[in-house]
Amino acid sequence: MTAEHAESTTWQVQEAERHFREVLKRSHDEGPQLVEHGQDVAVILDMEEYRRLTGQEPEPDFKEFLLSAPDWPDDLEIPRSTDLPREVDFS
Repeated sequence: MTAEHAESTTWQVQEAERHFREVLKRSHDEGPQLVEHGQDVAVILDMEEYRRLTGQEPEPDFKEFLLSAPDWPDDLEIPRSTDLPREVDFS
């Protein structure tokens, strides 16, 4: 959801009940949907917006983690000892 979706639509409780799927779709497409019964009683938010507001951003999965790593140059040289035999410490 972007800043252009800042406008809210207000629904009466009975209307929101009858058109619940539409309320959910609009919360995703247009932004928060207010539900009132004489006064504002609820706000329906898209889950992505809710997580952003509450700081509950989902953690990236392992694939996303690997793909987010910095690019290494193709000619990266990692120095290694060429001395043989190499000592292995099993302690």
